[in-house]
Amino acid sequence: MPRGDKSKYTDKQERKAEHIEQSYESRGVPEKEAERRAWATVNKDDGGGKRVGGSGRGKSTCHAAAHKGGRIGGAAAAARSPASRSDSAKKAAATRRRSSARSSTQPRGRS
Repeated sequence: MPRGDKSKYTDKQERKAEHIEQSYESRGVPEKEAERRAWATVNKDDGGGKRVGGSGRGKSTCHAAAHKGGRIGGAAAAARSPASRSDSAKKAAATRRRSSARSSTQPRGRS
């Protein structure tokens, strides 16, 4: 199979690459670069082509890169006042102290 051959990719993977490519192009990335990045993203997500090559079923595709990770985290904390965040931190520290004191006095279970 020559380099760059897309025959082992499923229809779903091809659709996914097309959508990613369109997104890059809408952001001003040149067409060839957008296509290269799109297929790199599909490979990163799915680990290459998943089309079945013989008997048996194809392999499932995951959506690892589709998740936004920590990009949207922390918005709720940022909206709270510094005094409120400080109170929460003090309460958490007190809870950790109580928990560690309790765990150090209790006998350990069987291992």
